[in-house]
Amino acid sequence: MNEFYTLNDGSKIPKIGFGTYNEEFKDNKAIILQAIECGYRFFDTASLYETERSLGNALKESGIARKDVILETKLWIDEMGADNVRKACDKSLNRLQTDYIDIYMIHWPRQTGADDENWKQLDAETWHAMEELVKQGKVKRLGLSNFLPHHLANILANCTIKPVVDQLELHPGWSQEAAVAFCKANNVLPMAWSPLGRGRENATIGNSILVRLAQKYGKSIQQINLRFLLQKGILPIPKASSPAHMKSNLDVFDFELCDDDVSLLSYMPQTAWLGEHPDFVIPDRKSNPANV
Repeated sequence: MNEFYTLNDGSKIPKIGFGTYNEEFKDNKAIILQAIECGYRFFDTASLYETERSLGNALKESGIARKDVILETKLWIDEMGADNVRKACDKSLNRLQTDYIDIYMIHWPRQTGADDENWKQLDAETWHAMEELVKQGKVKRLGLSNFLPHHLANILANCTIKPVVDQLELHPGWSQEAAVAFCKANNVLPMAWSPLGRGRENATIGNSILVRLAQKYGKSIQQINLRFLLQKGILPIPKASSPAHMKSNLDVFDFELCDDDVSLLSYMPQTAWLGEHPDFVIPDRKSNPANV
């Protein structure tokens, strides 16, 4: 990877990251080692994902220098609040086997979605506690995940350390144009989780528009999705389980979509949205006793 975005603190980050989420609590170490071999140097995880330990083990076994890798992880809703943040960070550091986190995020802006929930105060309180982690050297920079413009505005109004990224579900068919525009207007890099689409039937993969564009450019549908995001200034973090797919997901810098095709993908019908809304749907946290 030799293509980078520049964050608002002046640091650089690879334009494509590697997602480590899985739904079955499998040990991802072998897959992550393959990703490192393929050239990935930015890795996305979270306490919710149960993959921090696998990532830490893989990096240790790979022998790659810590300074050459960017690790991003997130605290979950039950880890929010001034009394919980430090403990949550220490647990993540232990699982990752490192003494600092490159980007530490709030994973979800609300705990309940109830009308009377004081989420603004909790988000600000959590953010202030995370800022202390930066001062202590445990965290290099801070970010957000699933924060829509009104959530992000609350952080911007209450922070002394500005978020460098906001991670959202972004892909053709769910491009969240207003949220991306708000991030860019405030110099916060939008980052895409599920950049290849992940609906129940994975409808993005079979979408006729994407099929046509894949044929037009001689690329896979997945590569069209990733190129679309890159041209909109978004950092995608795709998952892959095979070296062939890992390499294919990086092979997207030798072509460009024309402006008309970017517009077509930006405004195509809603497709492959996972269905989780940060104000109304709080994802269930799976219980895994190994995540301690």
